[in-house]
Amino acid sequence: MNSFQPKILRFDSLPSTNTEAARQAQEGAAEGLCVVAREQTAGRGRLQRRWLSPAGAGLYFSIVLRPRVDASLWSLMPLLAALAVHEALVESCAVETDIKWPNDILFGERKLCGILAETVDTESGRAVVTGIGINLSVAALPPELQEVATSVEVITGIAPDAEAVLQALLRVLARRYETFQTDAGSGEIICEWSARSSYSYGKRVRVGNGTETCEGVTRGLEPDGALRVETDLGEIKVVRAGDVTTVRPSAAPV
Repeated sequence: MNSFQPKILRFDSLPSTNTEAARQAQEGAAEGLCVVAREQTAGRGRLQRRWLSPAGAGLYFSIVLRPRVDASLWSLMPLLAALAVHEALVESCAVETDIKWPNDILFGERKLCGILAETVDTESGRAVVTGIGINLSVAALPPELQEVATSVEVITGIAPDAEAVLQALLRVLARRYETFQTDAGSGEIICEWSARSSYSYGKRVRVGNGTETCEGVTRGLEPDGALRVETDLGEIKVVRAGDVTTVRPSAAPV
């Protein structure tokens, strides 16, 4: 199977690369169309949160994909993208990261990259637009975010070349996407994501979805990428959407 051939459209400024990529997909854009912007004025993350995207401070990127796998497995696309970012940052910046379920890229518990996958209906069938925002330079972080977010420059002391990061990301994405569409591809995504995430097994977390909250210990992933959490009562909760936060062990009484 041939992997997609990326075609990159570059913009100085966009409201959102995902919005532009979705528009292009609806107008017939082929798989592999990439939208890259130097800044986003209305970037967004999961749960409609704002993603700050100052000019030249990060990689702001979206790609149009049309996976040839069962629709039940499309939920693995954010995990695939997270794996690709993890590998690309090792390759281009020598930065080893953690992955918080499902797809936040962390370094030292601080967010380095966000991923947003959105499906869109087009005349040639459904597509998934996958957006990736990586904080590259110190300028990506306003003071109010410096306790919860980080950048490659903060980690390494060097602001990386955005183009080098992009090219590494495209290489890894192409390889992982091709593997994903093989018979064993979905299982490989689950296995490799689990190997690279400290959140996959044995981490005490709190999960909230806006209406309810549960707390427990992570027990791996379902075949569709959902997170398994074992509560203190021994019940396994399967989480398909929500915010995951680490729960620190309580200090022992003095």
